Amino acid sequence: QVQLVESGGGSVQAGGSLRLSCAASGDTYVSNCIGWFRLSAGKERELVAVLYTTRGSTYYADSVKGRFTISRDGANNTVYLQMNDLIPEDTAVYYCATGTPWVDRGRYCWQPRSEYRYWGQGTQVTVSS
Repeated sequence: QVQLVESGGGSVQAGGSLRLSCAASGDTYVSNCIGWFRLSAGKERELVAVLYTTRGSTYYADSVKGRFTISRDGANNTVYLQMNDLIPEDTAVYYCATGTPWVDRGRYCWQPRSEYRYWGQGTQVTVSS
């Protein structure tokens, strides 16, 4: 089992920044993929960023590329999502997730949400115009 706890959400104006944190505990070695998803009203849960922990490779959705950065503090088992130049369309509940089967290439971390077995409770991000 893996426990994930997100924090760092809040309300900001467009153009602002937030940094989300995801603290992991338990059997974190079960997967070498960690992802950040978001769920906004009227939309399906969307994968926005993944980290392939074996090599530190990162991948992003086109909607956030160049504005969001996923990173990891291995010593503290914490994954971050730095979000800059926020826009109202980024308003959502953000979740970190892990638990995919081990992969041998970073791009294979880009998987449907059904492949991610462990989820945090989510943290709300609201961006006003």
